[in-house]
Amino acid sequence: MTAMSARTFDYHEAFSRNLGWFTEAEQARLRSARVAIAGLGGVGGIHLLTLARLGIGHFNIADFDRFDLANFNRQVGATMSTLDQSKLDVLHAQALDINPGIELRAFPQGVTDDNLDRFLEGVDVYVDGLDFFAFSARRATFAACHRLGIPAVTAAPLGMGAGLLVFLPGGMSFEDYFRLEGCDETEMALRFLIGLAPAGLHRPYLADPSRIDLANRRGPSTMIACTLCAGVAAAETVKLLLGRGPVRAAPWGLQFDAFRNRMATTWRPGGNRHPLQRLMIAIGRRQLLRQLNTR
Repeated sequence: MTAMSARTFDYHEAFSRNLGWFTEAEQARLRSARVAIAGLGGVGGIHLLTLARLGIGHFNIADFDRFDLANFNRQVGATMSTLDQSKLDVLHAQALDINPGIELRAFPQGVTDDNLDRFLEGVDVYVDGLDFFAFSARRATFAACHRLGIPAVTAAPLGMGAGLLVFLPGGMSFEDYFRLEGCDETEMALRFLIGLAPAGLHRPYLADPSRIDLANRRGPSTMIACTLCAGVAAAETVKLLLGRGPVRAAPWGLQFDAFRNRMATTWRPGGNRHPLQRLMIAIGRRQLLRQLNTR
């Protein structure tokens, strides 16, 4: 941040075009709010910048990774000038470039059992940006949100669309919905993938199924999906912070797919215990086994 940018920045002017959709009092509420984001890669980085442009004034952010060439197709902070740089440092600087008055608490070790309570201290909403396969960190973070009474939003980039789930205090927990306890990592990946978007709008247009390799932690992605996720997650965050607009918590879910021009609202009482979910998981296991046997 340069002296010139600090001297000329004016919060009210910078975010004045939000007014109309928000009242002045609501914009002031956004300025005072604190949002936590764990993971600053595919969706986490664009979550941070989208929420910063809404004028949210306080963030807790966590990530231990660095940018690589494989991030270029979907991660907003990944450029030639940021190769090998800390994702947290890059996104921290970009957020301050949007609003020099933002107060950021940085957690360069990522989220751990040792720092989760500090990471969530004073937080109004948690927005999930963790890598798809970061099951241990994700389960611990959502469990802490449930214990501390913090609303938690996850928007999953799927194909060229977004799947949305919201977990509210006093409602169904992440663990109750996904049922990951006692599963190996491949089974966790399968249950997480199917639970994120029960409607499965993204599945029919997958061009090369061999590119999905849950066992080796690999899968295809698009910037289209990440950008849509940022809008969807930000809208839910705003509704939670301002206390207006409908919020449907798990076991309700929402999936929008831009490629197919379709949107689906789902309701799965019991989460992955629901008969339809159990059937989809069983089918997914068989497909995964066939994929492994043909290699």
